[in-house]
Amino acid sequence: MNILGLSGAVGHDASAALFVDGELVAAAEEERFLRDKHAKGKFPLHSSRFCLEFAGLQPSAIDIVAFPYSPISLWSPARWHYARRYWYAPDRALLAIFNGNRRYRRNVRGVMEMLGKLGVDPDNISFRAVEHHLAHASSAYHLSGFREKTAILGIDGKGEYATTFFGYGENGHIHKLKEFYDPDSLGGLYGALTDYLGFEMLDGEFKVMGMAPYGDPDKYDLSRLIKYDRRGFRINTRLANVIGMRRYKENGKGYYFSRELVDWLGPKRQGDAIDDPYVDYAASIQKLLEEVSLGLIEYYLGDLLKETGKLCFAGGVALNVKLNQRIIAMPDVQELFVQPAASDAGTAIGAASYIANEMGETLHKMEHAYLGPCYTTEQCIAACEAHPQRPLFEALYNAAARAADLLAAGNPVAWFQGRMEFGPRALGNRSILGDPGTAAIADRINEQIKYRERWRPFCPSMLDTVAAEILQTDHPSPFMTFTFDVAESWKSRIPEVVHEDGTARAQIVTRDTNPRYYALIEELEKRTGNAVVLNTSLNRRGEPMVCSPEDALNMFFGSDLEYLIMEDVLVTKRA
Repeated sequence: MNILGLSGAVGHDASAALFVDGELVAAAEEERFLRDKHAKGKFPLHSSRFCLEFAGLQPSAIDIVAFPYSPISLWSPARWHYARRYWYAPDRALLAIFNGNRRYRRNVRGVMEMLGKLGVDPDNISFRAVEHHLAHASSAYHLSGFREKTAILGIDGKGEYATTFFGYGENGHIHKLKEFYDPDSLGGLYGALTDYLGFEMLDGEFKVMGMAPYGDPDKYDLSRLIKYDRRGFRINTRLANVIGMRRYKENGKGYYFSRELVDWLGPKRQGDAIDDPYVDYAASIQKLLEEVSLGLIEYYLGDLLKETGKLCFAGGVALNVKLNQRIIAMPDVQELFVQPAASDAGTAIGAASYIANEMGETLHKMEHAYLGPCYTTEQCIAACEAHPQRPLFEALYNAAARAADLLAAGNPVAWFQGRMEFGPRALGNRSILGDPGTAAIADRINEQIKYRERWRPFCPSMLDTVAAEILQTDHPSPFMTFTFDVAESWKSRIPEVVHEDGTARAQIVTRDTNPRYYALIEELEKRTGNAVVLNTSLNRRGEPMVCSPEDALNMFFGSDLEYLIMEDVLVTKRA
């Protein structure tokens, strides 16, 4: 059975994923094809087309289209909670009660229009809507490889109305235990503070997370933002998660926080510098997120975790790697699986996997995220020959060894290989690499190539042979979704990938999942003694990760990069 999963239901992170007889064969984000970060307001036409072409399927071969947004009954507490909590915006409150599925109907119209462009006859497929948080839950649980009873956690901004999900999976079935509804959203609150701290909501939350270790979390008390007890929480909508006239406005733009919050904390942060008191606000909101999340996990999932030790996590907040480190440290958590595309892009996988499970398909563990397009060496050469900048290029006999030579000499190297990653993390196929023992290599990449805030951390990719020694744990980490405390003996060996708080967001590389990347790190170990490479995504600030050889060349010539290796081709610039 061929099941096409689509995301983009909430206006951003459109993507497509294709399951064939229960196997996830392809997935890609629309932003990579459009070159428009998050592909806001788009449906996944180009990514759907890629998935079909990669699998060798005609549009007529699609049996089911799964979509992660579902109608919510008037008798559900969700719509009534929304209306009650947004009493100060009566137009929105009344719409929730009397026309609460308007977004669902608009989404269906958009999907059907997109399917027509794709060449899929809507009359010949089964369209299946899946609740947004069930799609998140399925993307983690059904692809975790866990076979025992498993606790499931979902935290994001919101889907239809739900913002937070607690449940469990057993024998392939997902059971709800508790949901919280908009505006009571931990993801929304963190996003509101992201806005206030000068970053873009739904994009800059990881910047707040990176800023937080530089601040003092106890210098300012932000508990006024949320009322929390062991059983639940309630956002203070006089300050955050606000709509309508209550929103703070600046230069014609409305924000997800209020004027009252600005009067309390001071002017909204501007620019890239880490200025007091904003760095401490970042530390405080990170601490607040962790404390509330951990308390709720203990209350709703604590008994399950004592029984099974296994936890799956998805939703945008699951990309908060500092929170994930705290979850792993909980005494009853034996293993945490985080969907690598935990944001709304991953709901394309989740909607399709949920329906595949319902149809009796056997689903397998997600061993890697290399699910996008790939290109041959010949296609890379053709792109070089056609590029207006007329790059110099040469064929390589051993790309891994040549890359290691350049890295060991202190050079950043763009590394374009194999299938593009699905999700926000570069995992060694669309990456900029550096030697983490070369002094100031991180600053150089930040200032001359990525053009981003200098305090943003870089991540290590390391071989499985040394990971336990460096990270002081044997917990799996194939997708860069956790931070770990770096062993003291390694901090001076790989200083460029150790963050301010002594942690690193690590990817553990195995030969089976990425043999070419593994070979590169092995070659680097021969030259430096460290089986670790600095890894960041192959893109410039504000741009999506590159997809094609043309994208890579455009990024290469738009930065101070000197070396680009695409498959078995080394690209350099003319003098």
